Amino acid sequence: MGFPGDMLSRPGLRSQRHGRVEDDAPTPPGREAPGFRWIPIRSLAERHRPRILAHLLALGEADRYLRFGHAATDAQVGRYVDGIDFSRDEVFGVFNRRLELIAIAHLAYMATTPSAEFGVSVLPKARGRGYGARLFDHAVLHARNRGVDTLIVHALSENTAMLRIARSAGATIERAGTDSEARLKLPPDDLVSHVGAAVEDGAAEIDYRLKAQARRLDGLLDAIADVKAMIGSTTGRSAVD
Repeated sequence: MGFPGDMLSRPGLRSQRHGRVEDDAPTPPGREAPGFRWIPIRSLAERHRPRILAHLLALGEADRYLRFGHAATDAQVGRYVDGIDFSRDEVFGVFNRRLELIAIAHLAYMATTPSAEFGVSVLPKARGRGYGARLFDHAVLHARNRGVDTLIVHALSENTAMLRIARSAGATIERAGTDSEARLKLPPDDLVSHVGAAVEDGAAEIDYRLKAQARRLDGLLDAIADVKAMIGSTTGRSAVD
């Protein structure tokens, strides 16, 4: 979500902007576009607020400009994260093997109409892998299951990659100078949409737990290696002494 000026502290919908998305840029000549691959997208909760903050603070000035509509300061980003209402909205994330949030989407539900607004950010090192488009598809699925009939994306007109994702999904786009608004009409939820969301969420949870176990195992192996090195060093000194 993006906010003009110091309005970053409240999670309003009409001022949300979509962040930089470079993962769907045209494929360079001579290189084939990568085929579809499953991307584990995990639902985030209150306990993930510090990780969400760390992710957004890792964005540079240009990325924050596209994400929030202005070059948000650290303090403004902090107020935005503090203002996320997890009881109302949905936040999704992609974790790498080090359990770092490399991509985040915020699906903010409007209180007065059956609509929701989508915002996303992807760390520079994780771009070019289709995370933005997959987060968009994931948000569409969850929005349908919440009874939403219109998904809205506010983006700077220069953010052609995000607008291309929305247009490819069938959204209508209106431009007003430097700003653009994309509106995507969603079909009603059905058994397939609910089962699909449940399967995706369950698989992503399993993926996260496997990554967490791998991290713990790596830490244990590192600790054992340190102990062996320490013992070897001590043994060597004793032999010399």
